[in-house]
Amino acid sequence: MEIQTILSEVKYKAVRSSGAGGQNVNKVSSKVVLTFDLLNSQGFSEEEKRLLEVNLYNRLTSDLVLILNCDEDRSQIKNKDIVTKRFLDIIKKGLYVPKERKPTKITKAAIRKRIKDKKNVSEVKKNRKKHEF
Repeated sequence: MEIQTILSEVKYKAVRSSGAGGQNVNKVSSKVVLTFDLLNSQGFSEEEKRLLEVNLYNRLTSDLVLILNCDEDRSQIKNKDIVTKRFLDIIKKGLYVPKERKPTKITKAAIRKRIKDKKNVSEVKKNRKKHEF
């Protein structure tokens, strides 16, 4: 993964934001929309692309384009920074491969202890019954 190459492939678009802001909302394009075409990216190997496609399938469009929006701040520059950080976090999480789980056996001592405890419980319950003489 080459971060500089990936960031050069990202496209930003400024759009008018909705919500609070008064007349400023009508004049200033502070919302930032980030688009990233995963299919045509040169920053990832084919294996990394497949991994991202699998891990981010619910975030990608049918053309394998990732679209992120940010309108948290009134400043376009701050929104661009926020959406870029969010994009890099998503990519890092998408490339994460969990370790393969190694199945373990139950130790013989643990099996013996469990059986011994079961016998103790059985004895306690047996002693609760009325004894016939």
